[in-house]
Amino acid sequence: MRTGRPDHAMIEPGENGIPLLRMALRAEPDVFVVRQRGREVAAAVGLEHQDQIRLATALSEIGRYLLVTLAVPVPAEVVFSVTIGTDPQTLVTEVVASHSIDTDQRLPGALAVGRLVDSFSVQPNGGSTVIRMSRRIPRSAGPLTPAHLEAVRGDLTSSAARTPLEEMAEQNEQLLAALEQARAQRDELARLNEELAETNRGVLALYTQLSEELDETNRGVVALHAELEERSARLRVVSETKSRFLANVSHELRAPVTAVIGLTRLLADPFSDPLTDEQKEQVELIRSSAADLLALVNDLLDLGKAESGTIEPTWSDVELRAVFGQLRGTARAMATRPGIELVVVDPKSPAVIRSDEVLLTQILRNLLHNGLKFTERGEVQMTADRDGEWWTFQVSDTGIGIPPEHQERIFEEFYQVPGKSSGGTGLGLPYARRLATILGGSLGVTSVPGTGSTFTLQLPVRPEP
Repeated sequence: MRTGRPDHAMIEPGENGIPLLRMALRAEPDVFVVRQRGREVAAAVGLEHQDQIRLATALSEIGRYLLVTLAVPVPAEVVFSVTIGTDPQTLVTEVVASHSIDTDQRLPGALAVGRLVDSFSVQPNGGSTVIRMSRRIPRSAGPLTPAHLEAVRGDLTSSAARTPLEEMAEQNEQLLAALEQARAQRDELARLNEELAETNRGVLALYTQLSEELDETNRGVVALHAELEERSARLRVVSETKSRFLANVSHELRAPVTAVIGLTRLLADPFSDPLTDEQKEQVELIRSSAADLLALVNDLLDLGKAESGTIEPTWSDVELRAVFGQLRGTARAMATRPGIELVVVDPKSPAVIRSDEVLLTQILRNLLHNGLKFTERGEVQMTADRDGEWWTFQVSDTGIGIPPEHQERIFEEFYQVPGKSSGGTGLGLPYARRLATILGGSLGVTSVPGTGSTFTLQLPVRPEP
């Protein structure tokens, strides 16, 4: 088989680009030559080695189909060309069969051939059939200019095609190299499979060990959980017993204490028999002690209700300015020291919160009372500000302050800061914090010893149901 030269000295672009080589496919030996020349063209334009083999294999399959497989051999012409003005450039190979191929007989192996190239199509063209394939040229090959392609075309047309025997010998060498590579890959795969099997055995052993340890841990957790449940039940019983005890004792104490206070008032009444100065002093001491005891009893009752969960808030829209006005009046009666100024700053209108007015008033009253007790000079101030969906109430004082190690403990029942006792029961702040929790908020404190304290109550504008 011989390859013809173009009619012009320079290459003229065709419909599919710049032609490089044109070959005739007439007899079965031509299949070997087409395969060989296809690989040479692919190498000349810069395709990688594997792509060269793929293109040569596709041409070989098409050639055998046209000249051997079909009942009547169909000669064809093979044209190689390179596109210009595209990115990336493409090597286009067209096999133009001299006769039309029936649709039912159109390349049964087309799908297999199509996987060897980037694009593949079979189209009728008048009385012939055009089989078109393309393969992208790597950018690493650089742009192929017409001058470069002319040089490639000259090299291809001047080189002689090898004989089928030589082509078959080269194919055999390539096949042996491929077999050797496949054998090496097979050996490597076997080695990797052995390593994987060994790893799997180690993983299985580790999984078994971890499963046993996890089962043992789970048994320990279950036992610990049961023990915690038992202790929790005991604590609930103890708590309920304590709450019932406090409630019963408090109720039993209120009546006699109230009676003692009433008797002291009768004794001190001007219309009763006159008392000596010493008797008046003793009666006043009894009244003061009874009042303190009654305050302790009332605090115990309130704390017992909060702990037992029997306090149910009565939700309503509370006008905070009215609450602040009420507290301003009642707190002034507690501010008896001449060096203390009570400042109650009304919140900006509108100031409405969804809460229990009675419980909210109790919390703020306790905080004000606490600030007045521990402040000898300066001021006690109460403010309220809204931030988004929360109201922040602050009661600050210029009193003695609370050391950092005691700032959380003051919310424990009966706890008082050592050396800072003011005669209180130590139940007001714990009760206030429990009420804050019931209302869906929180109560905390920040303090600097010798400077003062600030108690912060945060409540939602509208608690979640």
